Amino acid sequence: MTDIVVQQPAGAAKQLFLLHHGVGATPQGLLPLGRRLAAEFPEALVVSVQGPEASDLGQGYQWFSVIGITEETRPERVAAAMPAFVKAVQDWQARAGVSPEATALVGFSQGAIMCLESTQQNEFLAGRVVGLSGRFAQLPLAPHAHTTLHMVHGKADTVMHYGYTVTAAEHLVSLGADVTADVIPFLAHEVNDAVVDTVIERLFGHLPKRHWAAAQQAAEQDDSAED
Repeated sequence: MTDIVVQQPAGAAKQLFLLHHGVGATPQGLLPLGRRLAAEFPEALVVSVQGPEASDLGQGYQWFSVIGITEETRPERVAAAMPAFVKAVQDWQARAGVSPEATALVGFSQGAIMCLESTQQNEFLAGRVVGLSGRFAQLPLAPHAHTTLHMVHGKADTVMHYGYTVTAAEHLVSLGADVTADVIPFLAHEVNDAVVDTVIERLFGHLPKRHWAAAQQAAEQDDSAED
């Protein structure tokens, strides 16, 4: 089993969506989300990525081991897994001929941890990062100036409490990050139609701060030219 290409556009790809599953899962689990993204973004290359290791849970794959994991050891395990994660993203970008600006990283659960934590690297990996039922390994030190983060979490999630998303979002806002956070009532630890609809709504409806700032600057320059 390897990465699954959900959509290969007819021409050159203009966008890249990389989907990352949870621990003990496989790329197939995110295919419904991938197909919806493909339908909404027909010029995008959409790939469901396989975790690099066989899961310690006895089935599926993982980005890092959760056996004996604690709040203290989670950051170091994520850090150890990050170089391979970054390389995989950059390999797909090179293969697709797509820039980080036009890349979206989407992750569920453990995949969301990797995607969110990737925004703390020196490398600029993606213009958008979508974390579903996930969390940061530790509260972020600073947002990447060119990355917009979208977090979606279920209020009935008993695997990873939605409070992680709320706390992270409030912290990111205090740092001036470009972030949205949606908590869906009665949603458990899953990706259902409500989650997919929310992701699509945010991707289409949220104008990134960097684009808004550029538009404001252009408008101010036009006003100055008229004066």
